[in-house]
Amino acid sequence: MESCAICKCPVHRDGDYALPTPKGRSHRTEHHYVAERFFGRSANRPRTQREPIFAECPWPLQEKTGVYCYECHEELLHNPVFLPDDIECFAELVARRGLTETAKGENRSALAGRIELLHDVINTGIRTLLATGTSRP
Repeated sequence: MESCAICKCPVHRDGDYALPTPKGRSHRTEHHYVAERFFGRSANRPRTQREPIFAECPWPLQEKTGVYCYECHEELLHNPVFLPDDIECFAELVARRGLTETAKGENRSALAGRIELLHDVINTGIRTLLATGTSRP
């Protein structure tokens, strides 16, 4: 039986997708590790090609997906919590890396850099918490 990559609950394809019930919340979904829109593609607009943010994927996971329950996919992965202080600190990192923009231009390399930086921040935080054994009750 398949399970959610995050919470490890069993997932199913038996209907009730997204209903506010245990069955609806445990419906199987897939999520791209690296968003398709970063490469100019979108499942929402299958015939529309946009200018890609990345010419090549910085991580070797382009078009790869993970399996999640509806709850972890839609409620957790799609809706991260960024508090005002988090944004201020991230903006400082953006500035220190030279990834700010005084005006938007044709080149999207600063955005690509901010995307990679955000991944680094998340990855560093996860690895730090794992290494220190820090957890919240």
